[in-house]
Amino acid sequence: MKEIKDYIRTIADFPHEGIMFRDVTTLFSDPRGLRICVDQLLHPFADQEIDKVVGLEARGFIIGGAIAHQLSVGFVPVRKQGKLPGATLSQDYELEYGEAVMEIHDDAIDAGDKVLLVDDLLATGGTAEAGIRLVERLGGDIVGCSFIIDLPELGGRSRLEALGMEIHTLCEFGGT
Repeated sequence: MKEIKDYIRTIADFPHEGIMFRDVTTLFSDPRGLRICVDQLLHPFADQEIDKVVGLEARGFIIGGAIAHQLSVGFVPVRKQGKLPGATLSQDYELEYGEAVMEIHDDAIDAGDKVLLVDDLLATGGTAEAGIRLVERLGGDIVGCSFIIDLPELGGRSRLEALGMEIHTLCEFGGT
């Protein structure tokens, strides 16, 4: 039987030379792979109270929407700056190869909401930390962070655990 890692292809030198891009579109396009992925990402949190799933742009939208549907809870996108139409909160962050700003609608999370944050990849943890900070600024309580892939050499897990986050990942890849 295939494992999650078997559904993910690697593309060398994308988006920059020396980067080994872990492409989850092959996982998402396979019905069995997608089902296994959703089930395994939400499993550690299935018995916890969750009010919202927050998905980080862009692949976190795909998996986050599926998890929210499975849990029968709301879904909230955290997007790159300038992509959300309503009033937003912004958070600067650093990523593997630059800087950016993430935003959330200022009414997307109610104070006390229990939130599961999801994305496809945990690298340096900058994007996830920005999402965590935005949720916390709105008064939400992160119950955990769930990722398909961890790149442990880049330190994202340690960064998020230092913030007190519970981290769940489905597989790891060495290198960048």
